[in-house]
Amino acid sequence: MEQLSFRHAARQRAAGSRPQAIVGVVASGNLEVLVERLLPDSECEVDIRTAAEGFSEVWQAVVQDFVERRSPGGLKLSVNDGGARPDTVALRLAQAVRAVEGDPS
Repeated sequence: MEQLSFRHAARQRAAGSRPQAIVGVVASGNLEVLVERLLPDSECEVDIRTAAEGFSEVWQAVVQDFVERRSPGGLKLSVNDGGARPDTVALRLAQAVRAVEGDPS
């Protein structure tokens, strides 16, 4: 099991006021994301637990792109990965932010 952690500066605070949300399910080829409002508005942290070792550069690129696109300030995202592809990771991270912002979709 590999554990990775990435901390980024965010341009702005994530919208909404929900304290937390969870999306996805850890299953073969998928992942779940727990998102919590725990950090200062100008910071974002993504912690990852994955069984697929040796992909830290890919994770770093996906997380950096996500932070640049969504600017999820104030959020800590905890990812439990079951072998998801990078496009699925990006989708779940975006869904988690929408969920904590209050968008039910």
